[in-house]
Amino acid sequence: MARIELENLAHSYFVNPQHPWQWALKPMNMSWKQGGAYALLGPSGCGKTTLLNVISGLVTPSHGKILFDGRDVSHIPTEARNIAQVFQFPVVYDTMTVAENLAFPLQNRGVAKDVMASRVRQVAHMLGLEPLLGRRARGLTADLKQKVSLGRGLVRSDVGAILFDEPLTVIDPHLKWQLRAQIRRVHAETDVTMIYVTHDQTEALTFADHVVVMYQGEVVQVGTPQELFDKPAHTFVGYFIGSPGMNVLPAELDGNQARVGSHVLSLSTRFDGAAPGGTYEIGIRPEHLKVARNGPGLPAAVRRVDDIGRIKIVHCEMDGMAISAVTGEDDEVPSDGVVLVPESTRIHLYRNSHRVE
Repeated sequence: MARIELENLAHSYFVNPQHPWQWALKPMNMSWKQGGAYALLGPSGCGKTTLLNVISGLVTPSHGKILFDGRDVSHIPTEARNIAQVFQFPVVYDTMTVAENLAFPLQNRGVAKDVMASRVRQVAHMLGLEPLLGRRARGLTADLKQKVSLGRGLVRSDVGAILFDEPLTVIDPHLKWQLRAQIRRVHAETDVTMIYVTHDQTEALTFADHVVVMYQGEVVQVGTPQELFDKPAHTFVGYFIGSPGMNVLPAELDGNQARVGSHVLSLSTRFDGAAPGGTYEIGIRPEHLKVARNGPGLPAAVRRVDDIGRIKIVHCEMDGMAISAVTGEDDEVPSDGVVLVPESTRIHLYRNSHRVE
């Protein structure tokens, strides 16, 4: 098992980086406890796969250290780190049976045959692969091949962490939920540290205890799914987490009031101590905007209503800015104009994209 710590870790693929954009990973400090389930979440190109490859040893970081249980492994090769990696595309040996695939890591380490056979049976039972042990891997479906890849990572009792690099990309949508739930159950049974890379917020939020949100090579927030939704520390987190994402609107701040376009919002807290200068924005989740016919709030014009069954997403325009709200399935939405009433305690203030506490 492994507790993984990153100390002042940074990486650039340039020999002498001079600009922020030349850093694939900007300096970060992080600690992941042994046995935790973590997700690295962000869009393509944000650095999450680079970070995973640094942890696995496939990439040597430009700066900083990686510690496994307090031991510096920054320059130790992958095979000496006691980790397993499950890649985007299943890696199996087609000419081998499922049992032979599962046994391969143990066979390479000279494990006794009886111990190897026992361990293969245990892992096969855990993953529901027992009926397939005698089958050649060539004819297996993509989801079964990915199970075999996972099984190869689990079969070694000394594995400290299993790293997943978008493992469900090639899996049919109706099977993704099943396989993700099975990986989660395996984690509960084995207590192995698992780190799961994905750009899909649903995968991240349903798999991980803690989600690491990355943006342009930087870790912008680490938190539970609930924390990411309730208190996004960066405007990108608010926009990326949630469906639809958080409304982010340019604002001017004056004490406990914020001017948004031609309208003024009252905030639940005074921000007289906020740093002067910079760019201010207001963040309001669509779920925290009430759609009314009239009254105090933000007058807006309705542009489109998406009825998705249990809720309606009301897309509006206010002073040339797009803003969305969520209503109940049975709520009537006027076709012309509405007033959007925010919950005052749910309004977030951001300066230069970072949340002001």
